[in-house]
Amino acid sequence: MSQSIYLHPVTLVSGPQAVEGGAVRLGGSMAYAREFALVMREDGVVAERITGPRDVIEGALARLSGALAEEAAAQWANLARVHPPLQLGSRTIRLDQPQVMGILNVTPDSFSDGGQHDTIAAGRAHAAAMLEAGAAIIDIGGESTRPGAAATFEDEEIARVVPAVEYCSAMGAAISLDTRRAGVLAAGLAAGAHLANDVSALRYDPRAVEVVAANGCPVVLMHAPGAGEDLHKGGDYAEVVSEVFDFLKSAKARAIADGVAEERIILDPGIGFGKSLADNLALVNALPLFHALGSPLMLGASRKRMIGALSREEAADERLAGSLALALKGMEAGVHLLRVHDVAETVQARNVWRGLRDAALTDFSALPPL
Repeated sequence: MSQSIYLHPVTLVSGPQAVEGGAVRLGGSMAYAREFALVMREDGVVAERITGPRDVIEGALARLSGALAEEAAAQWANLARVHPPLQLGSRTIRLDQPQVMGILNVTPDSFSDGGQHDTIAAGRAHAAAMLEAGAAIIDIGGESTRPGAAATFEDEEIARVVPAVEYCSAMGAAISLDTRRAGVLAAGLAAGAHLANDVSALRYDPRAVEVVAANGCPVVLMHAPGAGEDLHKGGDYAEVVSEVFDFLKSAKARAIADGVAEERIILDPGIGFGKSLADNLALVNALPLFHALGSPLMLGASRKRMIGALSREEAADERLAGSLALALKGMEAGVHLLRVHDVAETVQARNVWRGLRDAALTDFSALPPL
């Protein structure tokens, strides 16, 4: 019989003052949780569920023993772990508020903006506009990973991304490279990129982890069911939230065993990759759980098909409002990095959200009367 345990933050509040200090700050972010669910599974089936505030959960943890007790204690500590800033070249990216990562696709066939930025002039102009709008990081992609996309050869991908890295580097940008190929990553890092964003969680190319470890660069490990050319293959889940959690836990452990420093790992649940609408909704609603893995979190839900499926099947470039709704949901859950197409609009939404959250963190009961 296999046993597993999960610590879900289930009641989020605007700040510790809202509950007289009885809240846990999630992942060093601006999200706070008051109540939690301790879920124990046996052979994949829920065997016990205990819910309550901090004292109830800590009492339940004290009654556990063996490996389950160790795992639960680690998850409980991870929920409150404060993550250091990312140092990406000359840029310091603090993780105590949501940061916006702007997408620069230099591909002819990406699902949302394929062919719009694949010339140097167009790509440079788009990158500059995103930086001016407040993007903390530019994420450069030279391969479409949408369902049914044609395969991209490594040399072709290098030819696409290296010039983009070079002109973004000349702007002083913090640069992420969205690739699953070791050769592309090595070429991009040599040209001035700072962060690896691997949608295969370092499974597609066995050399990729060597490049990450040797360069000491931060890396995003994303969940996708497929390990080969088709990342969307095999997306059949008995319970998607716990299975994605277990996958990311294992991916993180493998990366550490292969020489990647734990503090350089970022995790992404992979919205839209081999997942149904119901799967995606379950994962977005469960985002606070993933703080229990002890790494910064990234959410990439911008313009994804789930938005059209929930609305009127709008085209990808007509999904701004839905993208902002998902970004705000991520902010509420304490996600550290938001990977988006619409930078200016997301930054504005983030700034308003942050203003509301800053105000909520003020203890008005302590102020003198007017």
